[in-house]
Amino acid sequence: MAYAQVRDTPRTPEVPARAPQPPPPPGPADTGPAARAIPPTFNDVLRHRYCSRLLASSVVGRLSLGMVPVALILAAQADGHSLATASVLAALYGIAPALGLPLLGRLADLRGLPLPCHLGAAIVATALGTLALAGTSNLPLAAVCVALAGAGCPPLEGGLRSLWHAVLPDDAHVRTAYTLDSSTQQIVYVMGPALAIAMATWFSPAAALAMAAAVTLAGSTTFATARPARRWRAVPCHRERFGVLRPRSMRPLLFSLVFLGATVGALDVAGIVVAERQDTPWVAGALPAVFSVGGLLGGALFARFQPATAPRPRHLMLLGGAFAAAWLPLLAPLPAPAVLALAMLPGGLFVALLTVASLTVTSLAPPGTSTEAVGWISSAIRLGLAGGTALAGPLGGHFVVPLTAAALCALLLSARALPAPTTVKV
Repeated sequence: MAYAQVRDTPRTPEVPARAPQPPPPPGPADTGPAARAIPPTFNDVLRHRYCSRLLASSVVGRLSLGMVPVALILAAQADGHSLATASVLAALYGIAPALGLPLLGRLADLRGLPLPCHLGAAIVATALGTLALAGTSNLPLAAVCVALAGAGCPPLEGGLRSLWHAVLPDDAHVRTAYTLDSSTQQIVYVMGPALAIAMATWFSPAAALAMAAAVTLAGSTTFATARPARRWRAVPCHRERFGVLRPRSMRPLLFSLVFLGATVGALDVAGIVVAERQDTPWVAGALPAVFSVGGLLGGALFARFQPATAPRPRHLMLLGGAFAAAWLPLLAPLPAPAVLALAMLPGGLFVALLTVASLTVTSLAPPGTSTEAVGWISSAIRLGLAGGTALAGPLGGHFVVPLTAAALCALLLSARALPAPTTVKV
């Protein structure tokens, strides 16, 4: 696990300032009075004021990320387009947030969270509402709406991770909150497609797109109107060239997250291939779901047994190696139940690795750029998801594709030593 330096996000005025503490003794960071013998649990985080509202509204606002790709494919097919055309629209939606999230994240760091959250939600709702009413028959119009719906995704993930520092009392709670957030992201990609399919089946694909617009508006509004979100401001800073990407270790770390996302993108195709080879159609949907369940369980275990001090660079490298090794058993010819059981292991390690990588990115980001930094994390993951899906099909959908991506991720994490941690600035 990598070192997390909580430094660039000011606490909101309603949180009382802690009394000055004496300088920590020489040695590893986070070994002073803030260190805890037992890490805080998820319940410890959620008991603090505003935490439940911020987390729940963030998840609801991001449900459209899981709903829209499925709804788009169903809507395009209903309008007479081929599966290939429908898939291109879904892929466009998957890539567009990689461009929009860093920009909206930078706007949040400059102007606060309400403006980009409301602006993004309005763009998404308008674009998806247009698609629901006009359909996808006019492909150029549909492509523009899809691109806007993706690029306008509100920076809820980055905003939430910036606010953890403002609503929680210490760094140990913040690390657990990061794990909680990474774990609940699995809900987006399990519940989102399920909601889209249910709405399309009971009503129509257009209704699924309309519902995606509604949940984005509801979640973003609830999040942005919370008192911590309204009051939060990033630390004023002088923005240098390249901004978040300026630190030497930032770019290889973000590049490693592209390969991390590619493992999940390739997993979806692998599930379809396993289902076809073993004549078990249910495996195609069950494999990503089991992977996500593994993520939820792994996140809970990681929060319970994580070190009571700030994570270290070597731990990130070890997690990357373990994640790559977890794909090896899936190369064997196994029956479907065994494939599902084994897929839970990389799923659990995925959340742990993503949590520590996120902590590392925010620790490396220059002061005053925390929301933009998380936008770059989301961009890297989403580019990897799209790339993994695109490559897995031509390469046969074998589990060697996510294994290779995981190995490249681990290689990048270990090839470049990260800077030594410094003391946490409160």
